[in-house]
Amino acid sequence: MTITITAFERSPDRGRGLARDMRVRWALEEVGQPYDVRLVSFKEMKEPAHLALQPFGQIPTYEEGDLALFESGAIVFHIGERHAGLLPDDANARARALTWMFAALNTVEPPIFDRALARIFERNEPWYEQRLHALEVSIRKRLDGLSRRLGDADWLDGAFSAGDLLMVTVLLRLKGSDILDDYPNLSAYVARGEARPAYKRAFAAQLAVFTAASTS
Repeated sequence: MTITITAFERSPDRGRGLARDMRVRWALEEVGQPYDVRLVSFKEMKEPAHLALQPFGQIPTYEEGDLALFESGAIVFHIGERHAGLLPDDANARARALTWMFAALNTVEPPIFDRALARIFERNEPWYEQRLHALEVSIRKRLDGLSRRLGDADWLDGAFSAGDLLMVTVLLRLKGSDILDDYPNLSAYVARGEARPAYKRAFAAQLAVFTAASTS
């Protein structure tokens, strides 16, 4: 059965690999599974056909036979459960990888994503500077703990796992910022993720969509 995922027809990230379908593309590339991509417009994302797959009108979704999933973390976990390469065989190591998946999405990502939104939508508000400062303080607290835990290791818990995949995609929103630059081991960690052949293939596929949309 062919796997089909959805992605933005015109991604707001302008081809930087930040849209959440990137996580699913990368996971599928890591495990060597082919997939099709159905591009959806912002209008189509709010229509009944898409809402039947994703009740909040977002991307990505995942379809395989009679299975339909949404939420990028859940999809990556499903891919890791079905195919070797993202979750360890050892039960304890597998549980730790799952812990890092939750940590990436529930602990580290929220203030990083909120900062990205504030920089776009709240820049002209009177509370902008105070809001941005509070978010950056929160981000640094998360990164302090993450940096200490990673230390000089390549990955969070031995071999590369779905936990690293999600964590790298979260940290990519800080790439090139003073915040991430203050944590050399995390900057190097992100660079290792980007250097993986599966990441490069996924990034090229997502960039091609943006390039095609820009020239159409």
